[in-house]
Amino acid sequence: MTALVPLAGPSVGVTPYVYHQGRIQLYEDVGFTAGTQGLHYGTGVFEGIRAYWQPETAQLHVVRLAEHYRRFLASAGMLRLEIAESVDELCAATAELLVRNDYRGDCYLRPIAHKLALLPGASFGVKLSGLSTALSVYAVPMPRAPLSRSARAQVSSWRRIPDTALPAHGKITGSYANVALAVDEAESNGYDEAILLNVRGTVAEAGTANVFLVRDGHLITPHEGSDILAGITRRCVLEMAVRLGDRTVEREVARSELYTADEVFLTGTGCELLPVTEVDGRVVGDGRIGPVTARYAESYRAAVTGQASEYAPWSTTVQLNDPAN
Repeated sequence: MTALVPLAGPSVGVTPYVYHQGRIQLYEDVGFTAGTQGLHYGTGVFEGIRAYWQPETAQLHVVRLAEHYRRFLASAGMLRLEIAESVDELCAATAELLVRNDYRGDCYLRPIAHKLALLPGASFGVKLSGLSTALSVYAVPMPRAPLSRSARAQVSSWRRIPDTALPAHGKITGSYANVALAVDEAESNGYDEAILLNVRGTVAEAGTANVFLVRDGHLITPHEGSDILAGITRRCVLEMAVRLGDRTVEREVARSELYTADEVFLTGTGCELLPVTEVDGRVVGDGRIGPVTARYAESYRAAVTGQASEYAPWSTTVQLNDPAN
């Protein structure tokens, strides 16, 4: 297996190669200066993409790769980040990066683009024009979590930044300070996850995930006007619901509905489908993973790992070389 490069301590590493500024190079050769504009002002965008390893076929199944990159480029456009690569070119570069790294395990891909430096003649200051752009893609190991896990959540005292202040439909690096504050508060109070309300007081989303409620077998989730980032895993669940014949409702969700729902779960690239068994010290349902949540978690896992042919269009398959050859 490929040796990892330390990233943030001995337990965290990245694969040795990174796609940076149009070519694949060693991670250790990529560097930024203290004057990096995106570091100063949060003027960057990113994506999180999962790839699931199948040892029987020596393949990585990359989940909804093109959709992630379409959103990535849309987010970049909001901040006037100039990216030369098309969606197809980014997908091809990512596949090449996975082959070059030859990492044989589940992993998480992080494309990130940000303002880099002032162009000649540009004046110093907070701005979106007159600046160069940097683009990188790297990977870190992220094993799939057991389906038996669950979380306790707290509704945060911090409100989700409204779309009128910072675009909710873009994955903008600076906006995640809002998430960090909410997650820090929840963890400091002994909870696993934070759920944020919007400025109108209705449910927006969790720290880095969307929120679903189950009531009488139906799925309920905040609509896109609730200041949410409409996640790609959220879209997967809505598509699965159609196939499974379950009713879904996208609407405003009151905070108190979190307390009275039969089931609550979160969806996101990182957390996949995460059951919530307690909110603000109140047990959800009977305090165990509910049957609807369990069914969707199992279906999603089968879909993204290449075990359900009906969801094959979701995955881009990357073939690694047989080490025996």
